[in-house]
Amino acid sequence: MKIALLGYGRMGKTIEQIALKRGHSIVLKIDNPNDNFDITEADVAIDFSVPSAAVSNISNCINNGVPVISGTTGWLDDYNNMVKLTKEKNGAFIYASNFSLGVNIFFELNKQLAKMMANLSQYNVDLEEIHHTQKLDAPSGTAITLAEGIIENTHYNSWDLDSANTKDVIAIKAKRIENVPGTHYVNYTSNVDTINISHTAHNRQGFALGAVVAAEWIIGKTGVFTMNDVLNIG
Repeated sequence: MKIALLGYGRMGKTIEQIALKRGHSIVLKIDNPNDNFDITEADVAIDFSVPSAAVSNISNCINNGVPVISGTTGWLDDYNNMVKLTKEKNGAFIYASNFSLGVNIFFELNKQLAKMMANLSQYNVDLEEIHHTQKLDAPSGTAITLAEGIIENTHYNSWDLDSANTKDVIAIKAKRIENVPGTHYVNYTSNVDTINISHTAHNRQGFALGAVVAAEWIIGKTGVFTMNDVLNIG
């Protein structure tokens, strides 16, 4: 499989290492969104760029018939436009806020716990995420996905960063600490106890492996997919 890496930072380099170990080749490594390149050299593209480049990268792939995997966060105001374009062009696209196989299982656990807690009004929920200091967005896309999973299954209707928890709003606390790949906590707290679930990444290998697995899976398919489709869960 010939892979284009759109974004060649730390994540792109880790994806490269894993892809090569799995027998694939890297035909493009694009770190400057202004560079000229022919995306059709690749069988599939993996986008871990920056928010300002994501829409252009994804559109370029879809318009040229190249399946694309995107893990870039911070651009989702345009997500529905990318879904529409994919369908119009009969393309193939996967976006995930986090490609870690473990995190995507964690997303499903979060939804199931939310359903169980939905009618227990004595518990308030809050989220906490910790990432490395180079992470550009806060809260993380993963934390937002967790919040959305809770909102879908409870009375909560929104989330807010660094606010006090209220009846209908999920408070998210974002911390930035050097050399932390990613840790997420979901806490349900009452006057008598706390129930929590968490996921801790030990390194970037899990994120990169999931992206490569998704790229392998999407070859030959058309449509808009999620990691639930890749893992056959949910």
